[in-house]
Amino acid sequence: MATSPLVRGYEVVIGLETHAQLHTRSKAFSGSPTAFGAAPNTQASAVDLALPGTLPVLNRAAVECAIRFGLAIGARIAPQSIFARKNYFYPDLPKGYQISQYETPVVQGGRVPFMLGNERKTVTLTRAHLEEDAGKSLHEGSGALGHGMSGIDLNRAGTPLLEIVTEPEMRSAAEAVEYARALHTLVVWLGICDGNMQEGSFRCDANVSVRRPGGELGTRREIKNLNSFRFMQQAIEFEVNWQIDRLEDGLAIEQATVLFDPDSGETRAMRSKEDAHDYRYFPDPDLPPLVIESAWIERVKAAMPELPGAMAERFVRDDGLPAYDAAMMTQSLAFATYYEAVRARCGQPKLAANWLMGEVSKRLNAGQQSIESCPIAAPTLGSLIARIADGTISNNAARQVFDALWSGEGFDVDALIASKGLKQMSDRGALEALVDQVLAANPKSIDEYRAGKDKAFNALVGQVMKSSHGKANPAQVNELLKKKLAR
Repeated sequence: MATSPLVRGYEVVIGLETHAQLHTRSKAFSGSPTAFGAAPNTQASAVDLALPGTLPVLNRAAVECAIRFGLAIGARIAPQSIFARKNYFYPDLPKGYQISQYETPVVQGGRVPFMLGNERKTVTLTRAHLEEDAGKSLHEGSGALGHGMSGIDLNRAGTPLLEIVTEPEMRSAAEAVEYARALHTLVVWLGICDGNMQEGSFRCDANVSVRRPGGELGTRREIKNLNSFRFMQQAIEFEVNWQIDRLEDGLAIEQATVLFDPDSGETRAMRSKEDAHDYRYFPDPDLPPLVIESAWIERVKAAMPELPGAMAERFVRDDGLPAYDAAMMTQSLAFATYYEAVRARCGQPKLAANWLMGEVSKRLNAGQQSIESCPIAAPTLGSLIARIADGTISNNAARQVFDALWSGEGFDVDALIASKGLKQMSDRGALEALVDQVLAANPKSIDEYRAGKDKAFNALVGQVMKSSHGKANPAQVNELLKKKLAR
């Protein structure tokens, strides 16, 4: 087992709480829609506004999302779980309490595997529970008279969330980020969350503390609402160093909730951190216990997709991919589907993976695009790779065809190869004649090669390629040269 990295002689301890907004058409306890971007307060019903006489009704689709997640992580699905009222006041929480789960969550335990570099790691989950979101406060800057304005948008109030809580097992910002990426991939893969971090559909709170190796756990501070992996890394690293600086100065760490400021790169205290007793949890009298029968779980299990871990193992076993390549191919369900379509067309798994990790990812990243918006259809890329594999074109020529396909210059691989004159010279007789000409014109290189200078061989290959205007098949050129030079 790898030793946990120390920061300035301290061990870092991190636990994450992630709020995944569930991909349902209506809210957790009302029939209001959940679509993002609607005009303020146009998607808030009497239930969401907590008007007198209204009663919550649990959304069955939200429960099925929780079951899917529990099955995917190997957790226990509670046959009976309880909804509780979590009491606190915010202007955008109309009821004055949040419906959540406390003592008996629907999902208990489970593990999330992920890769940290080339090391396979797992994080144990404490729980995942259903709850509703609060609304949103919107603040405008101060005006000429020094008065700011605030508005409340209750469209988000009541939106179903799955809060996913880990054990404090992570020991670095990098480890926390890779866990969060793996969790993000999983919830999107399962179809239970759209994963849009800019819209707040997937946001993390990081509980961070430091201690001397082997010592008692330090006092934690919670960094709230981290909605990008880059900000998460920066926030945790700043917080770790801030806590160490304070301890080194002989000062105590006070439990608190903090926010990360991306502009300054610093965390700042928001409020003292509440504990469970501060929320005065008690069972919600308006909601009966949630009962999940085994038959319901079996129906959900039957509709589950192949999970990313299982698919990656299949790619290693059946396609012969290295573990790293298989993990990259399963970075999202859309990416894996694209890879499988490319591989099916070309029959070259490793070459397909190389192109996806190389040219395709490079172009997508440059344009901040996802694989869904790739301008080259998977079968078309597969046809291009097949032409490399069968020797029709060289790698350099393939890149020219790839450029043309990406820019929309054409869609037929063979037509592009023909129109650009990129077909490799593979006729053995013609290649042999070229090799003979080059050998006759370069006796010095022949002598140097036979004297043990490998660079001389490369020079001869280069001369053959130059004579063929780059169209000679390199593998055949190498074979013919070696055969003739061995005489």
